Amino acid sequence: MAMNRDWKVENPDGSVSVRSCCWSPPGDHPVGCGMWLTVKDGKLIDVEGDEEHTITQGRLCIRALDLPEIVHSPSRVLYPMKRAKEDRGKDKWERITWDEAFDLVCGKVNYFKETYGAQSIMVFGGTGREACIYYYPLGFSTLQTPNVCYAQSGWSCYGPRCSITDYILGAGYPEIDYAGYFAERYDHPDFELPKYVVCWGKMPLASNPDGLFGHAIIDMMKLGTKVIMIDPRITWLGAREGNINLQIKPGTDAAVGLGLANVIIEEGLYDKDFVENWCFGFDEFAERCREYPPEKVEELTWAPAEQLRKVARLMAEKPVSIAWGLAVDQSPNGTQVGHVTIALAAITGNIDIPGGLTLGPPSSLLGKWRMETRKDLAPELWDMRLGANEYPALSNAMATTHPDYTLDALETDKPYPIKMLWFNSSNLLAPTCSAAPIRWHDAFLKAEFVVVQDLCMTPTAMACGDVFLPLPTTAEHDGIVITHYGRNSVFLGAMNEALRVGETKSDVEICIEFGKRLNNAGPDGTSTWNIFEGDTRDKFVPDFFSKQLQPELGFDFDELRRIGLYQPGYTYRKYEKGLLRFDGEPGFNTVTGQVELYSTLFEAWGEDPLPYFEEPRWSPVSHPELAEKYPLMMTTGAREYASFHSEHRQFPTLRHFRVYPDIEIHPDTAAKYGIAEGDWVEVENPFGVARQKATLVITIDPRVVHTRHGWWYPEQDGEEPNLFGVWKSNVNNLVPHFDIGRLGFGAPMKSIFCSIKKVEDLDGLVLKKSYDIVKEKDLLQKLEGVDPANIVDIHSEHRV
Repeated sequence: MAMNRDWKVENPDGSVSVRSCCWSPPGDHPVGCGMWLTVKDGKLIDVEGDEEHTITQGRLCIRALDLPEIVHSPSRVLYPMKRAKEDRGKDKWERITWDEAFDLVCGKVNYFKETYGAQSIMVFGGTGREACIYYYPLGFSTLQTPNVCYAQSGWSCYGPRCSITDYILGAGYPEIDYAGYFAERYDHPDFELPKYVVCWGKMPLASNPDGLFGHAIIDMMKLGTKVIMIDPRITWLGAREGNINLQIKPGTDAAVGLGLANVIIEEGLYDKDFVENWCFGFDEFAERCREYPPEKVEELTWAPAEQLRKVARLMAEKPVSIAWGLAVDQSPNGTQVGHVTIALAAITGNIDIPGGLTLGPPSSLLGKWRMETRKDLAPELWDMRLGANEYPALSNAMATTHPDYTLDALETDKPYPIKMLWFNSSNLLAPTCSAAPIRWHDAFLKAEFVVVQDLCMTPTAMACGDVFLPLPTTAEHDGIVITHYGRNSVFLGAMNEALRVGETKSDVEICIEFGKRLNNAGPDGTSTWNIFEGDTRDKFVPDFFSKQLQPELGFDFDELRRIGLYQPGYTYRKYEKGLLRFDGEPGFNTVTGQVELYSTLFEAWGEDPLPYFEEPRWSPVSHPELAEKYPLMMTTGAREYASFHSEHRQFPTLRHFRVYPDIEIHPDTAAKYGIAEGDWVEVENPFGVARQKATLVITIDPRVVHTRHGWWYPEQDGEEPNLFGVWKSNVNNLVPHFDIGRLGFGAPMKSIFCSIKKVEDLDGLVLKKSYDIVKEKDLLQKLEGVDPANIVDIHSEHRV
């Protein structure tokens, strides 16, 4: 759609207003909220929502509204810096020029490639940020290493859902239909309002996940849509009048899904035409579901059998959308959760229909480009990715190393040593994307050279970095916002530079400028980066985006700036029209050409081809010998309105909304342990310990606690051993490494047993940064079949 005003406007008072779409940094998902940024005398003085933006319609979150404080924060790093390797962990950074940074880093890259091979370089990417588009080509093409890693154990964020979709549906990411493809939105004649939106382990209002504007659910509720929440907690959205809650035990989602499918099949509520024509393996799937009648599911999941039946009957209606969340990914049983979720949408005929689940093509704009930079790697180098042969289900779909295999390789130098690390917008030691973070910390310190790209100093940068390359905020660079990173491109938005503070460079500028200096040539002798015209960012960055846009959409970056927001429209029932398969035939782009309720690929990889349920591996049920010591189930990871994972902690306005992390406890449970509102609580299990403040809520089961993730304390001492207090509230200390699903996906982030007790304060807990005492992988082995009297309590040994 074309906006009514120019994207850049000079105001009577001498200020300039720039229309833009928001992404990151600092952190955010690619929702592309429309905004007007007003700059005067080199300062960002105002941020307003863009009412002409057809998706967000003038609405902005507090993080976007606080951009003036963020842009001009004294906590930002605005210039390249370096320090000596022996000064890691110390605040001994010195400012350098970009030419010095280029020379130093390029010299190291060339040295390691010539001495140890390109595979000795590793790029780490974070989650959800704009860098998700660029850390792949940074590794594959700029540095020409095959080793690009998202370090969360089991790749447990978005990756499992995308991979499962590839294998079961043969399509891009399935997203709820909120009419985002259409300029007319809910008035478009092809759109039909969903009767129900199922939020499964998802709270879209806070997370705005991966391109879904969460407030669209509120818009649809006002028009008549009801919401079904499947979650261990009753959230604000679930508490609205008329909405339905299926409150479950953490980590039992697969049993819930199989129980829902049982009711739908046994009561004959499934879409017989869709099943007959477009589903593979229905008879086998139905037989598996018969193992999960509602009464058995109630025992496994705590979800009342009658409530399960009610939800199943509602989900069998049309149209119904399912917003499946991170709970699918963060479980060793998560692949099966994703499988049964897609199966539920399929057997009810709610795939690719108005008001159901929309499907992107198997690959699309920018999302396709970032993966295609693999062509700059020789095949033999590509085959050297860490864990690629061991976990083909993950490596084939996500094109990265396997994170758990990567940590072992860093520690052991097997199958080969990793000498150089590059952290791209990834504060990996903070409790966001690393299980067993102390092990990662120790492994990183073995590297000979470490580069960090970020907005502010972080615990990861302070502990490990040798060179710091500063990033601009979303207000300070040109870019494109693309929902679902290209896997379901509901729209494209133009991100326009309004100002630039300091000497920062964006992700795409880093890729191009380092790429040109390193003169990387692919196997065919051409360079990916030298094709972009111009030697300044106002020339080569627009040219970069124009070369992505022009072939597929027929317009360049300047035209995207002018129209502001591009919505491509949507064709429903693509499977009937040959629009999902590369061969143009009707059906789905899978081995069988159908939605695979029985997965041929899972079977080929030695996995059960049908969904199944496994009790969480670290629960009082799985380990009755530890049930008395660790009687509670811990879940974590709920999103916050004023922060994105571990970011935004150092900005006063945003920190005001949550000064300390809190652990949610039912009042009855708190009373049992002598805990009152606001007390410091130590949460512990055999793997680790963390401290958070008590919040008493009746919206959680007495057998469950919920902890906050992503916490560190920028106001505390940043040097080793404290590292901004990164270990003190770090719930990832309680999550073991390499406790993953059979295909390599999933980790027990959201379903692991624990105990709680009242403590005096936060700072009484200080952890050593060493695993010399006991490796948690050894503990995994000891806990299986070992007399509980012989289990070593490692926490007293880890405390200083």
